[in-house]
Amino acid sequence: MKPFLQSLLLCSLLLFSDVAQATYHLGAVDPHLTAAQSHAQTRLNGRPPFRSLNPAKTDSQCRTRHLDLVFIIDSSRSVRPAEFEKVKIFLADMVDTLDVGSEATRVAVVNYASTVKIEFLLKDHFNKLDLKKAILRIEPLAAGTMTGIAIKTAMNEAFTEQSGARPRSRKISKVAIIVTDGRPQDQVEEVSAEARASGIEIYAVGVDRADMQSLRLMASIPLEDHVFYVETYGVIEKLTSKFRETLCEVKVEVMEDPCKCEARLVFQKKTQAAIQQLSAKLADVSVRVERLESVLGRA
Repeated sequence: MKPFLQSLLLCSLLLFSDVAQATYHLGAVDPHLTAAQSHAQTRLNGRPPFRSLNPAKTDSQCRTRHLDLVFIIDSSRSVRPAEFEKVKIFLADMVDTLDVGSEATRVAVVNYASTVKIEFLLKDHFNKLDLKKAILRIEPLAAGTMTGIAIKTAMNEAFTEQSGARPRSRKISKVAIIVTDGRPQDQVEEVSAEARASGIEIYAVGVDRADMQSLRLMASIPLEDHVFYVETYGVIEKLTSKFRETLCEVKVEVMEDPCKCEARLVFQKKTQAAIQQLSAKLADVSVRVERLESVLGRA
């Protein structure tokens, strides 16, 4: 009987080892999975589940419409160097809110004073980092405020397919955002009407001394949705959230899993898998014991 007892003891030790190992792994489950059980119990006790939003996000995450977007920015003498830097920060912040890409939103910048300069085209940059680097390199042009010429240049050169604008058949919205702090020194009414008739939606942003009547002549209707005004360049960044809402296609609430249901399911699956493994080990030990008993019986 001694060999039989030794074999039985060995099998028992093997089984105990497997049980201990499985128990260890279950006990070492990610603390988030363990916490899931308390969250689930909280719900069973009738308490309201804890609802938290991702702190890195705002209350709603916005996916912007896919756009061909051209910023038309005033860099005339009235815009001081420090103020122009604020404009560039505003543009960079705007880029951060957009869904940028060759098949998403494309961005261009037209810089103007008494002359007009296309800083980069819709086809030039398809990621946010390159766009923001290009924005930071923009320099003011200094004199004059030829807003009408700037709008015409944007319409005839920046919004063309050769410059990266998508064809009309793609039904991609064409949007121009004009930022100025002065009164245009040329006519804007006719050229703005022509641009709008060609399918360009125009937003007019006035800062400080900007002429409100000119902004209204440039902007698309309804004017209350397309004309903005801020007192100084120092607060222009406040418009970022406004444009984010305006250009939003779908608002998606960003919320963590309040009851940790996903974590609880993972925990349950791991537990079931461990139990199945132990059951298989136990069955194997039973077979071994039966074989030993059979051998000893014949002896």
